[in-house]
Amino acid sequence: MQEFKKLNPLLHSELRLAVISLLMELEEADFVYIREMTGSTAGNLSVQIDKLSAAGYIDVEKGFSGKKPRTTCRITEAGRMAFEEYVESLKSYISR
Repeated sequence: MQEFKKLNPLLHSELRLAVISLLMELEEADFVYIREMTGSTAGNLSVQIDKLSAAGYIDVEKGFSGKKPRTTCRITEAGRMAFEEYVESLKSYISR
């Protein structure tokens, strides 16, 4: 009997998984783009980005584009590996 692999609870959140999935494809994206693509509120997205950053899955850079504040998120190698492990864990549930 095949064992189930444990799902990473940090990535099991719909919004955090969406953020990581976007960054897997793009490698970096700004906050506004991520918010638009996920349909999230700015406040909720900010909290989830902080959690991913604290885990070392993304790097967050805050700066300005002209006079407007701009936050850019980049996936880290740890984030890439965590996502790949999460997908492999999901496969252990699906391939039964």
